[in-house]
Amino acid sequence: MPNFICETCGSQFAESNEPPPSCPICDDERQYVGQNGQQWTTLIDLHRNHDNVVKTLEAGLTGIGTAPSFAIGQRALLVQTSEGNVLWDCISLLDTSTIAEVRALGGVSAIAISHPHYYSSMVEWSRAFDAPVLLHEADRQWVMRPDPAVTFWEGARHELPGGLTLIRCGGHYAGGTVLHWPRGADGRGALLTGDIVQVVQDRRYLSFMYSCPNLIPLPGTLVQRIVDRLEPFAFDRIYGAWWPTVVDHDGKAAVARSAARYVKALDGKTGALADQLRQGHER
Repeated sequence: MPNFICETCGSQFAESNEPPPSCPICDDERQYVGQNGQQWTTLIDLHRNHDNVVKTLEAGLTGIGTAPSFAIGQRALLVQTSEGNVLWDCISLLDTSTIAEVRALGGVSAIAISHPHYYSSMVEWSRAFDAPVLLHEADRQWVMRPDPAVTFWEGARHELPGGLTLIRCGGHYAGGTVLHWPRGADGRGALLTGDIVQVVQDRRYLSFMYSCPNLIPLPGTLVQRIVDRLEPFAFDRIYGAWWPTVVDHDGKAAVARSAARYVKALDGKTGALADQLRQGHER
């Protein structure tokens, strides 16, 4: 029996003779069902007209993305350490060429994923590399293809080999997680965020959303909690979920000033942005 894959979010489901009646991840208000209704595919069908692209992003960090873009279009990140490699976030397509390229880079010792929108074909990746999948317990309900390899962690942090740390920020999802890589950015530290902390067009800033496609903001209290959870960690560079979404430097300061601006805008407190918004509405 096939494992059907949702074409909108890219999540792979447990085996079934027929496609599932719906995708709970896309039915949720943080995602959406496409204009043509619920659509399904399989890995076999994906192989026919999609390939993966593997790129070195910096020393010790490799991106893996699908072309042409599929579902949400994120790319995974392979963090290489002397104590084993960690695959951060995941994509739906896995083929023999990708497996060979990743093995040549040292394989995968563990898979860690920021939130359910990127669970994708995590079980396929796990089996290909005999690697556990690490997800936060708070998002257990969103696993559409259960498997013994899926391991749930609890609390605010989870330490990984190679000096890596998973940090539960919450926000976008209750278990929303980012990955701290202290050796990234030439030792200045890098933060891999998916879209838990969203890299935006103006790279001086970031954003914090409950729903990205539906433009639903987070409350200021949850934004402040994200900042507080990140405070103990040093990082200069931030990698978002897609190829271009990178804050190359000054990342930690960008998080702080972005949160302050965001909370001001939501609360309507005095400040340049709040004044501009108020004046615009009064015209």
